[in-house]
Amino acid sequence: MSATIYSNSSFTDSPYGLKLQQTFTASSSSVVIPTGINRVYAIVIGGGGQGGTATAGNPSGGGGAGGYSAGWTYISNSVTVGAGGSGSTAGTGNAGGSSIYGMVMAAGGAGGAGVNSGGAAGGATTAPGVSYTGAPAATGIGYAAGAGSAGVSGGGGGGVIGATGGAGGRGLIGGGGGHAYTGGTGTGGAGGTGDFYAGGAGFTGNVSVNAGGGGAGISSAGSSASSAVGGNGGDGGGGGGAASTGATAGSGGRGVVFLYY
Repeated sequence: MSATIYSNSSFTDSPYGLKLQQTFTASSSSVVIPTGINRVYAIVIGGGGQGGTATAGNPSGGGGAGGYSAGWTYISNSVTVGAGGSGSTAGTGNAGGSSIYGMVMAAGGAGGAGVNSGGAAGGATTAPGVSYTGAPAATGIGYAAGAGSAGVSGGGGGGVIGATGGAGGRGLIGGGGGHAYTGGTGTGGAGGTGDFYAGGAGFTGNVSVNAGGGGAGISSAGSSASSAVGGNGGDGGGGGGAASTGATAGSGGRGVVFLYY
């Protein structure tokens, strides 16, 4: 017999005694909190990093997942939601943007490198900034993971000279998969699987068409790679998948802010 806590109304993903009242997927300067409420509980996620684009003779890495922070904060009438990294067409991908509400903030994930390495998750030592509650980690499993590692926010999978690209780090939010550089048939790394959604699959083909899949976001699944084009990270901070030489790397998933009161 199998059972799930989600069929029992006594269990909830919400902070005790609170309800999810507002969700922001874009920045706003007109946040309205009901009169009499002076503090709220915020969950804040930065934008995922863009995957890297391979340079000649070198595989590229996937983008890091956006950082995660949660805590009580004074109310504010403005919220910043980081965009997913995008726009780079060669070499290292662009980092995701930071998100902030009140005194709770989370960095965006780092972009994947055009030469081998995946991007670190938001809040890790090589990402642009530090999550409010995130302990930095350069290697191994950590709150915000370094390249290719698991964590609350996963790092991007590394590019590999071989048959299979590095998988994106798994966690609450997944990093993007890396590119595989091989003279024969190869498969791009899968995007990191999250707690709620799956990462996208890497593409199987020759050296020029084996991009990495996008990492899972907290709000949606990562997309699969399409030939040489990296898969996009899922909404809510998923890292973008790495691309083959001359192709488009996957964009990082946009950040998100949840307010409970």
